[in-house]
Amino acid sequence: MTTKGTIKEETIFSKELGEEVTLLIYLPPAFSPLYKYHLLIAQDGKDYFQFGRIGRVADELHGNHQIADTIIVGIPYSSVHDRRRKYHPDGAQNKAYIRFLAHELVPYLDKQFPTFQMGMGRGLIGDSLGATVSFMTALKYPHTFGKIMLQSPLVNDGVFDAVRKFDSFHLLEIDHIIGIGETAVKTTINTTEDFLTPNRELSHVLQTTNADYSYEEFNGDHTWKYWQPYIAKMLLKMFPS
Repeated sequence: MTTKGTIKEETIFSKELGEEVTLLIYLPPAFSPLYKYHLLIAQDGKDYFQFGRIGRVADELHGNHQIADTIIVGIPYSSVHDRRRKYHPDGAQNKAYIRFLAHELVPYLDKQFPTFQMGMGRGLIGDSLGATVSFMTALKYPHTFGKIMLQSPLVNDGVFDAVRKFDSFHLLEIDHIIGIGETAVKTTINTTEDFLTPNRELSHVLQTTNADYSYEEFNGDHTWKYWQPYIAKMLLKMFPS
């Protein structure tokens, strides 16, 4: 039987965002302040625990000694509009949210827990817009976040622009997936977007950099049914024991 980790809810006040932010914090089985831990921050935090079952996946991987000791912190969004405001590159709070991750959340977690306190000890994961903001955050703060897990990100001109300007790809490990059925994705503002073509373009660009980069296309669409099975693979790749 797999020993379970614990999930606790905390709130911190963000000056950058001017609001309380809820955190879902997963501590692995046999957590002890005597050991050091990797840190994985999940956008769409509630979705990752609920639909992605990331806590259960991590319990199993920790139980089998397949991944390094890792704390997972999920940040839930309060509404789809709130999510877009913070995650979309053009969102009103996007830059403030990215600063919150790097300047407020990381110092808070480093103070609370025995973390490695370096880029390669920290990862970001997200799906769709959550993947986009994870990627953009790493491009802005590559010394803070070294491991990036992208599940079907929205890729637009703003993303390509940030990639063109970035010159420290050697600091990043990137695991990137997209479904071949993601050619007509309905967005929260009721538009229909082709996610697949720009993701393929992004993969061609990233393959020419010196990032530690892996890319995979799955046979499916823009839903948790297809994202969920990749969580174990991504954790194994990014945080091997």
